[in-house]
Amino acid sequence: MSDELKQMVMNRMTPFGATLGIEFTTVEPDLVEAEMLVKPEFCTNPAIMHGGAVMALADNVGAVATVINLPPDTVTTTLESKTNFLAAVPVNQKALARCEPVHKGRTTMVWTTTVFREDGRKAAVVTQTQMVLPAKK
Repeated sequence: MSDELKQMVMNRMTPFGATLGIEFTTVEPDLVEAEMLVKPEFCTNPAIMHGGAVMALADNVGAVATVINLPPDTVTTTLESKTNFLAAVPVNQKALARCEPVHKGRTTMVWTTTVFREDGRKAAVVTQTQMVLPAKK
């Protein structure tokens, strides 16, 4: 990832995404990858990643994928998100997210983010729709 693109991603990341410690490893128009350490405060019992944390990771990654594909003078917001939980991610491991486009349209973009455990097992599949809106002037 170029320094310029990395700076843009980090500057536009939400404070919530930064709090989660999301680190982007690949940022390209058709592929965004990131990782997040599963800290104890992101867990439920018995020490596995909370579903809301899984969804927050995927939402942030899908938003970045949309942002880097936005036309000039537009912004985005999540319109819809659906998550299938497949396996638990244990505490102190990284959740690895891979986001790819399903549809990149003029008014909406649809992304699928697959969240993996460190051992390569799929933990979740998240499909989200991002709305493309004109920026307020």
